[in-house]
Amino acid sequence: MSPVLEGFFSGLKQHAQRTALIESDRRLSYAELVSEVGARAQMLRQSGAKRLALALDNGIEWVLWDLAALEADLVCVPIPGFFSAEQKKHVLDSAGVDSLIAAEPSLYREWGFIEAARHLLQRQPDQVPVLPAGTVKITYTSGTTGQPKGVCLDADLQLRVAHSLWQASLACQVERHLCVLPLATLLENIAGVYAPLLAGASIELAPMQQIGLRGASQFDLPSFLGCLNRVQPHSLILLPQLLLALVAAAERGMPVAESLRFIAVGGGRVASQLLERADALGLPVYEGYGLSECASVVCLNAPGRRRPGTVGRPLAHLQVQLAGDGEVLVKGAQMLGYVGEPVQADEWLATGDLGHFEDEYLVLHGRKKHQFITAFGRNVNPEWVESELVQQLPIAQAWLQGEAQPANVAVIVPRFASASDDEIAHAIDEVNQYLPDYARVHHWLRAPQPFSAENGLATANGRLRRVALNQHYQSAIAECLAEQTVIRSV
Repeated sequence: MSPVLEGFFSGLKQHAQRTALIESDRRLSYAELVSEVGARAQMLRQSGAKRLALALDNGIEWVLWDLAALEADLVCVPIPGFFSAEQKKHVLDSAGVDSLIAAEPSLYREWGFIEAARHLLQRQPDQVPVLPAGTVKITYTSGTTGQPKGVCLDADLQLRVAHSLWQASLACQVERHLCVLPLATLLENIAGVYAPLLAGASIELAPMQQIGLRGASQFDLPSFLGCLNRVQPHSLILLPQLLLALVAAAERGMPVAESLRFIAVGGGRVASQLLERADALGLPVYEGYGLSECASVVCLNAPGRRRPGTVGRPLAHLQVQLAGDGEVLVKGAQMLGYVGEPVQADEWLATGDLGHFEDEYLVLHGRKKHQFITAFGRNVNPEWVESELVQQLPIAQAWLQGEAQPANVAVIVPRFASASDDEIAHAIDEVNQYLPDYARVHHWLRAPQPFSAENGLATANGRLRRVALNQHYQSAIAECLAEQTVIRSV
């Protein structure tokens, strides 16, 4: 075991009788946690496992097996439950996984896995790709095109990120964290498990359905609020859409846990209007920014160092600077490489995100590859406009296109089937009044169905597939502009 990992596990022992993990009626102290992890690590060593995949719902067992893989110095490969069967098979095969802990073993037998020990399935993979030295975790990102890519990370970087997050939130005295996002996503894994463990805090866990998240994009607000009010956590990590739901519930007078001290939000652009609404309610929201290639969080607003409208200052363990075109570059927090691709030796990691600094605080504009240029030569980052549109009650999803066009066209998915064209038009007008003319929605189309993984217009975790959307709506947009139609159903 590396000195970094030895230090981490020694730190866990020092918290001894504090409560570490809670799931329903099951509780583990830090002493019991260390013992359970040690037993599992020993079993994994004896089994000959080299690359261990986790296909479990959120819960104590997920955390124990993840930590056991760390202690046993194995490569851990979390499998998001919202991945399709084809994506899961791709993860298992491309990473050369030989061992598996799964909630539903029968799903994996057709791919060669058989029971080797209690809880453990194993197989001999057809191919075992060479991984960068030091790889202990492969996190798969569901990109906007193609199969998920495997990001190889070492233990040192993951724990440095966790340590920086712990230090950044010290003033909030977080003693109880509720895991809302899937543990198979790197953000919750590091910021919601490793960081609280370093702090000696308690981590409350529950299956995703109890939390209110079903699949990648279905959200049940009553279940979420019920869990939140029962647990009364000090901290949460939310995606922008979940924060929107929480804010809307609080504005309607629904009970929201008064215990909250630190609500981290990231994973997508957060509209300034939403942050203002959260502030008005007294919700302690801190926006951040990160990416899997940097082991999650890169920048974060923190108590006493918060500037709304920015994603905060760089964490202590890394440096951030801007390229000539405004692309965000990161040094000191880099992945080891992608599975199956040559190792990149560049000192600075190009993130693909555009931004600028206000003093030491980073402001993001959007993805470099998503930016379009209008026929009048104006650069527009559509994510900015889209994030503002979906804050409006009648609008569930929005996609903006204006490449080489004299006007921008938005394709709108109504939040309710009953939403009228007049209601949507009014919502768009509300957003337009705060936008410069070149970024406004000049025309819009009403989508007949939501953008989803099933119809190929969004990824499994809800990100827009912009190339597919452009192909799907290209003719309708051209027709709309030719006719100068303001509203059109497609």
